[in-house]
Amino acid sequence: MTTAEKTKAAPRQRSDVILNYLRPKKKFPNVWCAGCGNGIVMSAIVRAIDKLALSKDEVAMVSGIGCSSRMPIYLDFNALHTTHGRALPFATGIKFAQPHMKVIVITGDGDALAIGGNHFIHACRRNIDITAILVNNYIYGMTGGQGSPTTPTAAFSTTTPYGNAEKHFDPCKLAEAAGASYVARATVYHAPQLEKAIMQAVDHRGFSLVEVISNCHTYFGRLNRLGDAVSMLKEYKEKSVTVARAKRMSPEELKDKHVIGTLYEDDKTEFCDEYQKIVDAQMGEK
Repeated sequence: MTTAEKTKAAPRQRSDVILNYLRPKKKFPNVWCAGCGNGIVMSAIVRAIDKLALSKDEVAMVSGIGCSSRMPIYLDFNALHTTHGRALPFATGIKFAQPHMKVIVITGDGDALAIGGNHFIHACRRNIDITAILVNNYIYGMTGGQGSPTTPTAAFSTTTPYGNAEKHFDPCKLAEAAGASYVARATVYHAPQLEKAIMQAVDHRGFSLVEVISNCHTYFGRLNRLGDAVSMLKEYKEKSVTVARAKRMSPEELKDKHVIGTLYEDDKTEFCDEYQKIVDAQMGEK
């Protein structure tokens, strides 16, 4: 049965769908600050998996270290909570060992692009069938509010108290340039669009990146005087434009805007498939 057929056959979504995917013995409330966008991301992932009619055993969720990386602890999937920046190598091992599984990596801007930057670009280059959901809150939220590779130029953090002098990464452009075959962006304000992007990413054959612009009002918002969680969500609403609309806008009009939707998609050969061809060829020769 194809994914599309399973989606049609899936039962109608219930109001308690999220509760069905939580680990029953995991104590709540969670460790996230009140108003954190990680809860929105987690619920979008659960709804996407439910609509794709994937069983819990079909999904492996891997994370490194960071606020968003606590997510696999709460969800009842096959899960690995690994070391800082190393989620993608662990996920690569799972995909090789169990190629039929849907492997999802939950990561943050620091975890994926700083200590894990090398792994990130090579996972993109290989185009291995892994979905990376990168929760970008522009800062190291768990370890004290330090600047990350996505902290905007001139923005404040605990390690840039006078403003950030560095240029920041655009994770989506980096992923596309490195070889990823599906790249999308959403914000935690745009929860339905985020759910749709995750569904498309998980269903895509190849390396998929979904960047999620999320609020860290505790550190980034406070240090940059952006207000509380609600204020930051309102800003995401006001500063976000769709891909279709962005095509009609000038570079000046797009300054400081979040372009959301599917940014890039291509049908490239997937790494595990290509590797299996080599194995089959060698076994045939022998």
